[in-house]
Amino acid sequence: MAGNEVKGEVFAEPKTIVNQLAVIIRTSAIHDPGNIAVTTAIDKFIAATNPLIASERELVLELGGEFFYLNETRIRYSLEYLPNFDFLIREFRKRGLGSIVFRDVLKSQDVQNFLRAFTASASSLEPFETLAEELTDVKSLGVGNLRKIAGEGKTEGEVDIRRMVKKSYFNAVSYTRGVINKIKSGEKINIKKAKRVVESMVDLILEEEQLLLGMTTIKDYDEYTYHHSVNVSILAVALAQRLGLSKRSLTELGLVALFHDIGKVEIPSEVLNKPTSFTDDEWHIVQKHPFWGVRAILKMRGIDATAARAAIVAFEHHMYYDLSGYPKTRESFELDFYSKIISLADQYDSMTSARVYSRIPMPPDKALSIMMERAGTQLDPILFKFFINMIGVFPTGSLVMLDTKELGVVYQSNTLFLDRPKVLVIINSKGEKVDRHIVDLLEKAPDGKFLRTIVKTMDPNKYRINLAEYLL
Repeated sequence: MAGNEVKGEVFAEPKTIVNQLAVIIRTSAIHDPGNIAVTTAIDKFIAATNPLIASERELVLELGGEFFYLNETRIRYSLEYLPNFDFLIREFRKRGLGSIVFRDVLKSQDVQNFLRAFTASASSLEPFETLAEELTDVKSLGVGNLRKIAGEGKTEGEVDIRRMVKKSYFNAVSYTRGVINKIKSGEKINIKKAKRVVESMVDLILEEEQLLLGMTTIKDYDEYTYHHSVNVSILAVALAQRLGLSKRSLTELGLVALFHDIGKVEIPSEVLNKPTSFTDDEWHIVQKHPFWGVRAILKMRGIDATAARAAIVAFEHHMYYDLSGYPKTRESFELDFYSKIISLADQYDSMTSARVYSRIPMPPDKALSIMMERAGTQLDPILFKFFINMIGVFPTGSLVMLDTKELGVVYQSNTLFLDRPKVLVIINSKGEKVDRHIVDLLEKAPDGKFLRTIVKTMDPNKYRINLAEYLL
């Protein structure tokens, strides 16, 4: 490929072209393609790209591994470009897109057509095929499949990410079941062995946060105790990741969260699994589980700073932000930071799970509404704002009715637009079951209006819909 200067002409640097491509894609996700912000970004992209296209006759921007190449020359970039390069790599991989081929100088309309096709393909079950088909009539550019390069690991399209997420989740549930059974039989356990289990979940939260959060919405009544511990661990780590905690701290928090309810092992099963409300005496027994949790953790082998932190959280996780919960203490003090995070995760998962005494779980949006009323008293108000931003106004797993009369399951939240998640449509406007397909509620019609909007949440039990069938 030619350099940045040919026959006296100075061309934009390749890194500028890639960076500007990321800018127009980001901007078009927020605004209609005809919006002034989008058209201005498009003009900058065209100004940077067209002189090079004219010089080279054909320009191929290709993704290979973790790098972009322009006409087979690797594009190098500085740290300031990293966010946009990483964003573009993720968007290419989501669509199985390996390359964009510029065959002729670009016009603004060509780029607008590309942006529409690029956005539409994200919600397709065959994103690359959809993208390529939408661009059939755009003569100035084309697209190529993402291909595996020598020495590179499998691409996302070749790996069953969902299977990996499920395996990690159920490994954690299995581990938790084993720990509880060992404690019940009087065996000592080593808290350090949990580290590998949690590290696996932390890695997946950093890479596939939405998929792992989706697993927490699949509730198993018969094994509530085990699933609850894992769910709280995942929710806590996902929240802390948004707060900017280091990977080491995320692993420690995940471990601590996994053991937060370990004291319930001491509660007699006839009390813990009672299908009706507790008597005063039974409630007094239940309120002892934070003490028993501390004792169980301190009996473990390999006590270290993490185990000590786990004991603190086991003691504090029901005390509440304003200390109005239990156990009661003689003096006021501020709860441990981990306790504040885990209290949020614990309340949310408890309310949205089926229990012995409540076979029908509370809808996620209702649970968030109740938690919102508790922010400032039971819950840390600032952490709750981060939590609701993570979960979304319509959390993953919510059954929703769209204004098109379609029924769908919230599949993935949108951190920028909380009321416009991706939805897996399962029932059409006529009330008929259809081949499930994903729609992005950010999609707009040519007139700029949104194609679909959520009208209300629905009760999946009323429609006999098993969310696990769709989320797994």
